[in-house]
Amino acid sequence: MKETPYAWVVVWATFVCLALIFGVSYSFAAFFESFAADFSAQRAEVSWIFGLSGFVYFVLGAGGGMLADRFGPRIVCSAGMALISLGLLASSWATSLLAVYLSYGLLVGLGIALVYTPSIASVQPWFTTRRGLAGGIASSGVGAGTLLVPVLLAMAIGPMPWREAMRMLALGVLVLGLLAAALLRRAPAVNAPGAAGAASGLTLRETLRTPTFRWLYLATVLASPVMFIPFAHVSASARDLGLGEAFAVGLVGLIGVGSLTGRFAIGLMADRLGRAQTLVLMQLSMGASYVLWGSAGGEGLLVVFALWFGLSYGSIVSLLPAICMDYFGGRSVASVVGTLYSGAALGNLLGPVLAGAAFDWSGHYFGVMAVCGLLSLSATWASRQMQRSGHARF
Repeated sequence: MKETPYAWVVVWATFVCLALIFGVSYSFAAFFESFAADFSAQRAEVSWIFGLSGFVYFVLGAGGGMLADRFGPRIVCSAGMALISLGLLASSWATSLLAVYLSYGLLVGLGIALVYTPSIASVQPWFTTRRGLAGGIASSGVGAGTLLVPVLLAMAIGPMPWREAMRMLALGVLVLGLLAAALLRRAPAVNAPGAAGAASGLTLRETLRTPTFRWLYLATVLASPVMFIPFAHVSASARDLGLGEAFAVGLVGLIGVGSLTGRFAIGLMADRLGRAQTLVLMQLSMGASYVLWGSAGGEGLLVVFALWFGLSYGSIVSLLPAICMDYFGGRSVASVVGTLYSGAALGNLLGPVLAGAAFDWSGHYFGVMAVCGLLSLSATWASRQMQRSGHARF
C-alpha cells in the first residue's frame, strides 16, 4: 500500500493521545505525597494506585484492541479519553483512598486501555517501508508525556490545591484528547477487507496458535519487570545516596528524555537493520544499563543510567507493534498488540514489589532482574527464529 499524507496525521494524532494518557499515568508521582498526606496512608498503600491502574490497562488492552478492530480507533479512543477525564474528576472529589483506587486505579486504567492499543495499532497499517520510524515517532508521545505532564503538575500543585490541579488535568485530557482521537482513521486497506496490503494477515485466534506469538508473549511477560522497576525505585535509590528530592524525582523525567530519543532514532535504525534484530539489541542494551545503576555512587552515573535505560525501554515499546504487523499482518493488528501488551500487566503490578523484596533481602535489585532479562532475551530470540522458519507466515 502506498503511504498517503494522511498517514502522518494519524502518527501525530497518536503522539498526542499517548502523551496525554501516559502523562496522566506517570503524573501519579506528582500526586503521591498529596495522597499520602490527605488520606494518612503509607507509601505501600499509595503505590497500589499506580500498580492497579497499570494492571488494568495492560490486561484490558486486548479488549480495547478488539473493539478498535470492529468499530475503528476514533470511537474507541474518544470513549477512553472521556473515561480518563471522568476518573480524574472523580479522584479530585475522593474522600478516601479506596475511592482513589476505584477512580484513578480502575476508571483511569480502563480509559487508558481504550486509548493505548487502539491508537498505537492504528499507525502500523498505514505504512510499509517506514513502519519502524512511524511507530517510533507515534510512540514517542509516551516519552513526551512522561517528561512534561508530571513536571507541569508538580509546578501547579505548589500554588494550588492538588484537587484543583487534578480537575485542570481532567479538562485538558477531555479537550485535547477528544481532538486528537477525532483525527484517528483506519488505513484504507483495513477499511476494504478484500484489498491487498495491510488487511492481509492472521486473525487473533490464528495468531494465538502460532509458536512465534507464544514465544513473543513469554518475552513480554519476562521483560516487563525489568522495564517498570526503575519508574518505582530509581528515585528511592537516589535518596538512599543522599541526593536531593528534586534530582531524585527528575530522574524519571530523564528516562522520558531517553525514551523520546530512542523512539525516534532507533525506529529509523530498525527499518534498515531489521526490527526483530533491533529488538534483541535493545534488550541487551537495557540489561547493560542496569550495571550502571548498580554501580552508581552519585549523580553522574544515575543520570547516564536514566538516559540509557530510557532509550532502551522506549525503543522496545515502540518496536513491538511494528513487529506484530511484520509477523502477523494487519488483519487484527490492534487485537494482537493488545493481547501482547497484556503480558506486561503482572510486571507492572508486581515487578516493583519483587524488586523491593529483593532489595530488602540482599541490598540491591539486580539478581532477579538479571534472570528475568536473560530469559526474556532468550524468548525474543526464539520468536525471531520461529518467524524466520515460517511459523507465522500469512
